[in-house]
Amino acid sequence: MKTVLSIALLSCALRGMAAETNSVSGLVDEALRKNPELKFYEAEIAAAKANRKTAGALANPEVNGELGQKRVASAEGVAWSVSVMQPFEWPGRLGLRKAIANRDVELAELGLERFRMALASRVRLAAYQVFAGQEKARAAGEVAERLRSLSEVLVQRDPAGVTPLLETRVIEATDLTMQRKASEAMLERQSALLELNQVRGVSPAEPLVVSDAEIVFQPLGDVESLRAAAQTNNFELRTRVLELAQSGLRVSLAKNERFPTWSVGPAYSEERAGENERILGMSVSVPLPLWNRNSGNIAAAKAKQLQAETALLVAQREVDSKVSEAAARYKTKLDEMSKWRADAIKHFREAAELADRHYRLGAVPVTTYIELQKQYLEAVEALLDTRKEALDAWQELQLLTGKL
Repeated sequence: MKTVLSIALLSCALRGMAAETNSVSGLVDEALRKNPELKFYEAEIAAAKANRKTAGALANPEVNGELGQKRVASAEGVAWSVSVMQPFEWPGRLGLRKAIANRDVELAELGLERFRMALASRVRLAAYQVFAGQEKARAAGEVAERLRSLSEVLVQRDPAGVTPLLETRVIEATDLTMQRKASEAMLERQSALLELNQVRGVSPAEPLVVSDAEIVFQPLGDVESLRAAAQTNNFELRTRVLELAQSGLRVSLAKNERFPTWSVGPAYSEERAGENERILGMSVSVPLPLWNRNSGNIAAAKAKQLQAETALLVAQREVDSKVSEAAARYKTKLDEMSKWRADAIKHFREAAELADRHYRLGAVPVTTYIELQKQYLEAVEALLDTRKEALDAWQELQLLTGKL
């Protein structure tokens, strides 16, 4: 009795909140504003831009000094020198580092764009799951309430014979089944609601009712066009292309680093031993690349470039396969939904209510009555689940093609 009462209360609560429903687009906008993970990607972009500034900066000048005592014959005095050296990279090296840093910025911005699109897709799917849980719970609550009411009436009667008693037991057993379905629908809705509140950046316990009015399924279009769009716009492929370009720049940088960095700057020295000597000139420092020609780093950079090429090729094949699979699933679900009546749920609900009235009048056998109650709920679940699967396939297609 308590379970049935809780189902009825849930149904009433959902009806009472219907005036405060949230649109899917509103939930998406809210998630894109409040989701806490967005700050991680924004910080990653800021860090990449900061590294880009560092990559293009010259090394700090170096100050060298010497101080000592000099003796010439019987004369003795102080000797000292100082030089300021500015290191200079081999031509082209700073440009390569800037180019690599620019790719890091592009990768960070692409990561943010990808996350925002995936977040919007996740919100849409979770919002629909909340809506589907609402509808399943409402339908199960209606059937359970109908069976509970009828069971109470039959218990009050004095059953004459075995048949009325067995019919009562059948109705009671079906009532238990409907209670379970209602509980499962409540849990399904609650799980989706927790996920939705999490990505929205609000309290997990915040109540929410979702409207289904905005969920419209678009025609599939040409599959070849979708596959071509995926090869151009897919986020993973765009990331792999950037990584491949970056690995090529790293190979060039490793080759450039074979050549030394030299330092040039003014130098001044003074000696006071007998007579003063002052020397003002230029100082040059160049390392001799005798033992290290950077061959190890060049080989490592080339190996990573080969890995990036292979990863891009594999990703292209995987994306192409996923697009074909998602398109097939979406087309199948669209074909299935095209065969539905526009008022299918209303039609089954009216049939279940009609069966309830006529069974009470004795015009419908218990088997027909029970079957119609079950079929009503199963039809609601089938319709909602099919739409969810279609939405899932459509969201995956949009993510794969980079067009949400």
